[in-house]
Amino acid sequence: MKNIQNTGLSLFLIGLAIFISLIFLGKYELSSEVFDNFVSNKGIKSELFINDIKSKVVGKAFSNPFSFSSEIIDVLETANATHKRNEAWDKVIWDKPHSLSYEIAKSAAKGHVKEHKGLYWWLTFGLGIIGALLFIIPNVITLGPPGIKNNGIFHSKATNRGWIGWFVFIFLVSFYLLLYFRPDYIVNWTYTVDPINIALNGNLASQWFLYGFLYCTVMTVMAIRMYIKYRHNKYQVLRTTSVLFFQIVFAFLIPEILVRFEKPWYDFKNAFPLDYDFFYSWNLDELIASGGLGLFILIWGIVLTLVIVPVMVYFFGKRWYCSWVCGCGGLAETLGDPYRQLSDKTVKSWKLERWVVHSVLIFALVMTGFTLYAYFSESQYVLGINTQTIQDIYGFLIGAIFAGVIGTGFYPIFGNRVWCRFGCPLAAYLGIVQRFKSRFRITTNGGQCISCGNCSTYCEQGIDVRAYAQKGENIVRASCVGCGICSAVCPRGVLKLENGPEQGRINPKEILLGNDVDLMNLLNKK
Repeated sequence: MKNIQNTGLSLFLIGLAIFISLIFLGKYELSSEVFDNFVSNKGIKSELFINDIKSKVVGKAFSNPFSFSSEIIDVLETANATHKRNEAWDKVIWDKPHSLSYEIAKSAAKGHVKEHKGLYWWLTFGLGIIGALLFIIPNVITLGPPGIKNNGIFHSKATNRGWIGWFVFIFLVSFYLLLYFRPDYIVNWTYTVDPINIALNGNLASQWFLYGFLYCTVMTVMAIRMYIKYRHNKYQVLRTTSVLFFQIVFAFLIPEILVRFEKPWYDFKNAFPLDYDFFYSWNLDELIASGGLGLFILIWGIVLTLVIVPVMVYFFGKRWYCSWVCGCGGLAETLGDPYRQLSDKTVKSWKLERWVVHSVLIFALVMTGFTLYAYFSESQYVLGINTQTIQDIYGFLIGAIFAGVIGTGFYPIFGNRVWCRFGCPLAAYLGIVQRFKSRFRITTNGGQCISCGNCSTYCEQGIDVRAYAQKGENIVRASCVGCGICSAVCPRGVLKLENGPEQGRINPKEILLGNDVDLMNLLNKK
């Protein structure tokens, strides 16, 4: 079995190496015809930009995406600076430089990757999937101990912040930086998924389709790992199946199919304020212009946030969303599962978590208030603040850096729920409802606790569960996502996830030992 796993690891690393090398392969040569079509489709009016691109880029060969992108961006920034200085605002190109460069590079790239997309899908995604499964599946055959108790996590260089963990950290952070800020460098990656995107909606793949497909692929492979680890725990099996279903169907397939029918791309499970741009003017205009479906999406988004979310949290806690529906939570529970023990359990971390996550929620609400006021008043400024500026700041700091680069890239260093604990505004909203108006709690039987610490070790939300269990207190923390791992790893059955009456939910229970339990039962009967 060890040989099978080593073979799988080798295949995975080969696929990963080829995937990384694609960045440096291929040539870029922009033809006059392709560029003229691009200018026409984009409605570009800047003669300065058009003429400079034709003289400096069109017809010339570039050996890598870096020099090609650099030339286009230099021309773009020079042209925009001139138009702004002359106040020729209709000629300014407002697209983000590297996004514009990506659109041009997608058409200008040449080489073996573009001509053999299917082959390179197999050499990257294919080898990666096969290798990962060969590494994981032998655990099914050997049928090792169920759960994750005593599994040597702090002896592995991959899961104890060792050199493997740091390598994964560097790769994930680099991937997100390229995805968000340098998409023109990863054109070859998008070619590998072009056939899939064409099959779904008839278009060539963007970097966001690549991300969505990679997201679902990683979740599926790591979900198989979850099934193996928690094969004796029905709750974990069902929970894993649920987040996988909602991610693949609602966050990937349905939105892409909607695009095929010329409808707005929309993830029906993505609630505001996690879906922070839902009330942006461009989104509202697109929904209103889309007729009946657009109006339904607009109403659904409002009802989901204001009615469905708090009602579901009242009955089931935030676990119904964070651990059963949310795509961010789904990635954290699958890809991030090996790192869950790295979450900081200190009181200092808890205090920082509460300040930061609620600050993000306030930021999102204030930004949305400004946005809606500007939309209905048809003004760009609110209290002297440009609404576009505050939207850009939020999108950069929270939507990209926090949710992507830090939220996922930092899994191997700070645990798998960094974004959920410290950055997600929806988690903050759900947590407020769960803390003060919910039937959900984790009940504890302090008399049975042996202080092994498994529950605290594996709590991804940084909760010192053992401290509650030792005192026999119910756990009602706002940050708890009800993943149930603490209950799954407890050797004495001390912890239980419940949806009970609100009365007595927060009251601590006395720790009962030995004959005291029989005495208390007798008193209760009387």
